[in-house]
Amino acid sequence: MIAEAGHYALVLALALALIQSTVPILGARLNDGGLMNVARSSALAQFAFVALSFGALVWLNVTSDFSVVNVYENSHSAKPLLYKITGVWGNHEGSMLLWVAILALFGGMVALFGNNLPLSLRAHVLAVQAWIASAFYLFILITSNPFLRIPNPPIEGRDLNPVLQDIGLAVHPPLLYLGYVGFSISFSFAAAALIEGRLDAAWARWVRPWTLMAWMFLTLGIAMGSYWAYYELGWGGWWFWDPVENASLMPWLAGTALLHSALVMEKRNALKVWTILLSILTFSLSLLGTFLVRSGVLTSVHAFATDPSRGVFILMILCVFIGGSLALFAWRASSLKQGGLFAPISREGALVLNNLFLTTACATVFVGTLYPLALEVVTGDKISVGAPFFNLTFGPLMVPLMLAVPFGPLLAWKRGDLLGAAQRLIAAGVVALLVIAFVFAWTTGGAVLAPLAIGLAVFVIIGALVDIVERIGLLRNSPSIAWRRASGLPRSSWGTMFAHAGLGVALIGIVCETTWNSEHIAAMKEGDAARLAGYELKFEGAVQRQGPNFRELQTVFSVSEGGKPIGVMTPSKRSFSTRGTSTTEAALLSRGFSQLYVSLGDINAEGAVTVRIYHKPLVLLIWIGPLMMAFGGLLSLSDRRLRVGAPKPAKPQRALQPAE
Repeated sequence: MIAEAGHYALVLALALALIQSTVPILGARLNDGGLMNVARSSALAQFAFVALSFGALVWLNVTSDFSVVNVYENSHSAKPLLYKITGVWGNHEGSMLLWVAILALFGGMVALFGNNLPLSLRAHVLAVQAWIASAFYLFILITSNPFLRIPNPPIEGRDLNPVLQDIGLAVHPPLLYLGYVGFSISFSFAAAALIEGRLDAAWARWVRPWTLMAWMFLTLGIAMGSYWAYYELGWGGWWFWDPVENASLMPWLAGTALLHSALVMEKRNALKVWTILLSILTFSLSLLGTFLVRSGVLTSVHAFATDPSRGVFILMILCVFIGGSLALFAWRASSLKQGGLFAPISREGALVLNNLFLTTACATVFVGTLYPLALEVVTGDKISVGAPFFNLTFGPLMVPLMLAVPFGPLLAWKRGDLLGAAQRLIAAGVVALLVIAFVFAWTTGGAVLAPLAIGLAVFVIIGALVDIVERIGLLRNSPSIAWRRASGLPRSSWGTMFAHAGLGVALIGIVCETTWNSEHIAAMKEGDAARLAGYELKFEGAVQRQGPNFRELQTVFSVSEGGKPIGVMTPSKRSFSTRGTSTTEAALLSRGFSQLYVSLGDINAEGAVTVRIYHKPLVLLIWIGPLMMAFGGLLSLSDRRLRVGAPKPAKPQRALQPAE
């Protein structure tokens, strides 16, 4: 009954989405407030039914109901409870149900917290959300029903892909989907504005918190996915320019541009057409990522093995929503009035430059990702576009962008003083030059440009601090006055500082890990020792142990530095008999922001185990940077000016009647 209830709840959610997609539009045309308010109640009810459906699938997995096809193919009674739950979205059908549940969640949040929106705008936004939801409900019910039954239920399941049985899977996909699907709100606001033909600074103020929320989750999702691949796959890398990795990076780049463009629109009522277009393109790239993962056109550790018919269905959804929204944009864009003018040297100009580099970088990744697929479809030839292409095209675009980042907050709106901003950044430039000189003197080997890149990162970090120092007058006022001014600064200013500084922190980690990463590969027997980067790792032996649903060969390495013991590392290999596969569980030992990384290979005929040992200097900064960026987004989101949105228009007061 649980499976049937979950399926029925999904059908009811589809019915509500169809109502939500039509009745409020009719109400807006007739200027009927009652019909427009149907959007709010149906959005909340729709979320309730989707949540019920998703909860039913979770319960089926927790109770190991192998009469359900989805549970049988992706679960096992001996699997730990955590992975029974996370296994719900470790497959195509369950992850799509999570996708639409998050879509309904965002629609419900707009319905619940959008009381300050004009009634017609809210009706149109929720109607567009319902159009998207209806398409994906149909996709799930027709091609990817997670509640299908098996006539003769087996006793045991096939287990989840062992690579996905990790805590990273509990965090990475939900965060990523909250980012992907969160951009649907920006898309819906853009479509609603085009339908109504009304776009102003208040619209940008309404849409910016939703965009910021989605951007935060996508930032965390990409970072978590990178760290998960780094320690779980045993290859020691954190980014491979895999097409599915690129599919998450593209909406992040476009979403970052959208955030900055919406800021210009809010403050100066400018860049209207461009902001609308970015809202459409950002969610379109999110849909593209969904297509790439589920269409079967890619072979990737991230991709779901699905039949091509599902890919065709999603391709049709892409064509309808991307093509339809762009057609609506082409029809309405000419009627949108552009806002205030500004000088090239201004904060608006800096943000436009930011948009130029971000969208160009996004286009570069887009071409490098899809060109091989398009070429194979047209000619049948298979080519591979890998890291060399992306490093040579993406990297150079980031250099001028990062040079410009510290200048933006220091420039005034409408007309700025570039020389004045440069003078205030002299200290940041001097510190950056000193760091470059220090790195050149301290390090040996590696890329010649690496010290310059670290200097650039330091310039970005110090530049972000300069803006705060200038605004609180730290060097001009007493500490007490500076503290009062700091506490009075808008949280969005602190958020900008953390986000920009996080970008520099991540760059330092990327450069150091890429340039000065050291590796040692050896076949080791018990008692053997290996030396790397000043550390000694001694192989103390190996033990076999039984896990809940796997057998594990666990090895023990004692680690010392300068003869002083500093820790023990226990890399292992796990064998999952149900799936007939094995995984490598790397061991990590952090030393400050650097890490030792040990991964096991095969055991040879003599009983020696192949060991791959890495020393990764400052590698943790790669993920600390995105955490800082997301924290900056959270600070900005908590700013009252964003949290309350645009105020409702004041009601005209009645004239006082004279006393009789």
